[in-house]
Formats: sequence, C-alpha cells, structure tokens
Amino acid sequence: MQNHFASAQSPAFAGLTVLERGWLSSNNVVLHAGPDDGGAVLIDSGHVRHAAQTLALVERALAGTALHCLINTHLHSDHCGGNASLQRRFACQVLIPPGQWDAVCRWDEAALSYRSTGQQCERFVPDARLQPGSSVSVGARHWQVLATPGHDPHAVMLFDAANGVLITADALWENGFGVIFPELEGEQAFDDQQRVLELITRLDARWVIPGHGAPFGDVAQAVGRAQRRLKGFVADPARHAHHATKVLLKYHLLEVQQEPWTAALQWLQAAPLVQTVWERNGQPAGSLTAYGERLLQELCATGALTLREGVLHNH
Repeated sequence: MQNHFASAQSPAFAGLTVLERGWLSSNNVVLHAGPDDGGAVLIDSGHVRHAAQTLALVERALAGTALHCLINTHLHSDHCGGNASLQRRFACQVLIPPGQWDAVCRWDEAALSYRSTGQQCERFVPDARLQPGSSVSVGARHWQVLATPGHDPHAVMLFDAANGVLITADALWENGFGVIFPELEGEQAFDDQQRVLELITRLDARWVIPGHGAPFGDVAQAVGRAQRRLKGFVADPARHAHHATKVLLKYHLLEVQQEPWTAALQWLQAAPLVQTVWERNGQPAGSLTAYGERLLQELCATGALTLREGVLHNH
C-alpha cells in the first residue's frame, strides 16, 4: 500500500494536508491551526490495520504541533479504525455524527455494521457529537457540517464555502461513490444519494477531497458520472447488490492480503450481510458457495485478485 502527501496546486489548499491512502484506509485530512487556535483537526483515521502508518503520517504532517480533535465523517471501519491509536498518542477529542452515538458508547458491533460485514475496528470512546447544520472553525477556516445519507445514513461531509473546498468522504469520488449500504438490507436509500449529489451541485464547490483517491477540481463532471452510475443502480438494483458483494469480498482481501480460496469462501458464507444480499436477490447461482466462487472468479478476471496455487492474493 502506498501512502503519500497529496498536494493540489491551488491557494484553496493552504493550511491543509491531504494524506492520500489506498482503499483499505480512507484518506486523512489535516486541518492546520496555529498554537493560539487550539491545535490541528484531523478528518478520518483510516483502518485499524494501518494504525501505525496513520500515526506516522499524522505526526509528520503536524511537525510538532498539537492534534486537538479528530472528526469522523462516518463510522465505517476504513474511516475510524485508527481512532483508538490516535486517542492514545495525542489525547485528542473525538467527534462523531450523532446517529450512532449510543452504539459506539456501548460498542455494539452489530449496530455499527462490523459484525454483519465481517470487518475489524478497534473500540474507541467518543467525546462529542458532530451535529449536521453546525460548523467547525479551524484557524481562519469555517467548515459547515452537512448530512449525507445514502452510502451511510449517518454520514456527514464538511464544506469550506470561502475557499470552495468540500470534504465528501464516500458521498462522492472522482469516479463514483461508496456502496449504498441501506439498500442491501431493504431500506430505500438511492433517493438519499441522489439528494446528496444535488446538494453537492448546489454548493458549487471548486475542489473535492474524497474519502478515497486524489483531490479533484472537475466537480460537475464527477457529479455527472455519479448520477449516471446511480441511475443504472436504480434501474437494476440487483446490479448494485452484485457490485456491493464484490466490494465486501475485495475489502476482506485488502484486510488479510492473501488467503486460500477455500478460506475466502468460508469468510463469505459467515458474513451475515453477504448472505442477506444473496437471499434478497433470489439466491443467484443456486448456492452461496457457488455464488462466492463466481464472485472470486470475476475479481480474478478483472485483476483485482490473483490466484496462485490455490491462494488468493490481493492485487
């Protein structure tokens, strides 16, 4: 996995450090502030498997200054898995969207989706709720907190209107958006995602810092691509479900890096959300094992995974 400091050639990025990560860990964004402003703020903390990398990258970006606060855009494992390590190292406050406050406080892995998706996340303790409609001031910048249900019903994004910078997490990438997870369990959420894309258009942002991938400035084009993709999913929800199941399987291989073919099938059969999606979509391939084999074959065919002597390797 490559981790590096991404920079955009625009004054809008002055005072920001974007730590562009791979796909297991979300991007991290450092909002710098002077010593009289209480210290820097970090947006999202990556995956628990990369916690040591996250600490090293953040320490380098801070260059000896304090980390006052960590904000999570949402609580999927690739966005908050480094929270506990950052709390231990910096004694920083952790702010989370309010919708899952109780679930985090009692660490209900079922409610937080970690159990259903078969993913890992280290327990952390939140300090305060990050309310949609509020604002966060860091140095001279003022960030609006905006609700973005769709990919996750509790997610938020942050918008600095003065500089035209929008931190979208998984609501918008340069080429798409995150899986619409509520749809996998039978909840209507495609319309929520459409409203989020319409909101992004109204904001007229000049730059987007996505949850995955490099910052980009062609915001209108990215929204157009996302809307076309969403339209296809609305027309064929089974296509979205199939895509989502492959994403879950690929993400598992990102976590473990390599695993025997048989063990990957066992993981898939044990992941409750995978079974839910398979059942809701008519039990394709006749059995969950056969369907899992089809998914693995498709991932290998596209180069996302490589099979060597019965062992799958993340690629």
